[in-house]
Amino acid sequence: MNSDIIKGKWKQLTGRIQEKWGDLTDDDLDVAEGHSEYLVGKLQERYGWSKERAEKEVRDFSGGL
Repeated sequence: MNSDIIKGKWKQLTGRIQEKWGDLTDDDLDVAEGHSEYLVGKLQERYGWSKERAEKEVRDFSGGL
């Protein structure tokens, strides 16, 4: 799924995102507003993952939509 689709469905996805990555706050998701790069950065920060792992997590998540 490309970033345009994520942006378009952002409000619908926030609940599923918080289920998957519970350490992300509502504020994190409000600021992200569908920007996958910001989401990748927050996953790195919250979970201590490498950029590659965070990108893979977002790709895998968005692929299952």
